[in-house]
Amino acid sequence: MTGIRQKYTVKDLGIDLLCDIAGAFLFNIGIYNFAVNAEFAPVGVSGIALILRYLFGLPMGIVSILLNIPILLVSYKLLGRRFLLRSMKSMVIFALVLDYVMPIIPVYDGNPFYASICTGIFSGLGLTIVYLRGGSTGGTDFLVMAIRKLFPHLTIGQISLVVDAVVITAGGFVFRNLDAVILGMISSIVTTMVIDKIMYGLGAGKLMLIVTSCEAAVAAAIEEATGRGCTFLEGQGSYSLDEKKVVMCACNNSQVIPIRREVHEIDKGAFIIITDSNEVFGEGFKPIEII
Repeated sequence: MTGIRQKYTVKDLGIDLLCDIAGAFLFNIGIYNFAVNAEFAPVGVSGIALILRYLFGLPMGIVSILLNIPILLVSYKLLGRRFLLRSMKSMVIFALVLDYVMPIIPVYDGNPFYASICTGIFSGLGLTIVYLRGGSTGGTDFLVMAIRKLFPHLTIGQISLVVDAVVITAGGFVFRNLDAVILGMISSIVTTMVIDKIMYGLGAGKLMLIVTSCEAAVAAAIEEATGRGCTFLEGQGSYSLDEKKVVMCACNNSQVIPIRREVHEIDKGAFIIITDSNEVFGEGFKPIEII
């Protein structure tokens, strides 16, 4: 167990701080400089803070921190001390940038639909930068991470979409405008797409399952053409009851056509299944690491 979790160094802290600052600028530009004038509630605690700003004129950053306190207490045991401390650092930086830096930048006062799109893009980019460092920005992010801990088969974007729908609907009632709900949903969907595309799309690829009687030749050809190794699985046809090998190969999107070509040349009767893989870890792909 001692080799799984690496020591948190000064270099790690420096990189985390830079990522927090960059993420805070991007996220808060979306929230403050695009969503405020468009009058719709965007994602998470920031959406609640925007609603309270609209109703009572309260500073959004400070309100976000206050709203985070009960969520921190609920999420502490499930997420762990290390994750919590790193996330608190991000949360404070996001709040300070929101209250003291964003008011300096001009606010967008154009088409609300464009504002919702930009809110989603900037928010998604900002959150992703923090997520990729293994942190969070507090608020409903803690709930999202906690839910994903319990249900790891769900993506962060999918969970966020459901959680944020509650805040967005509340914003519609506060702003007394159905458009506020629609704009909030558009913003949330765009945020989800950006997060999932960057976090999972960058490591995405294809998984190929090849049912063939020439498994050795197929595997050798694949390795020669693409440099990818293969794994042999045992298979049996349900109709003929013939035993065959299933060649499993994880590859990049660009390697699918060369592999299909090699398989076709060796065994024209082969059966090929190609499916998407969100992430691939291991030799030749992304390193297996615990943040």
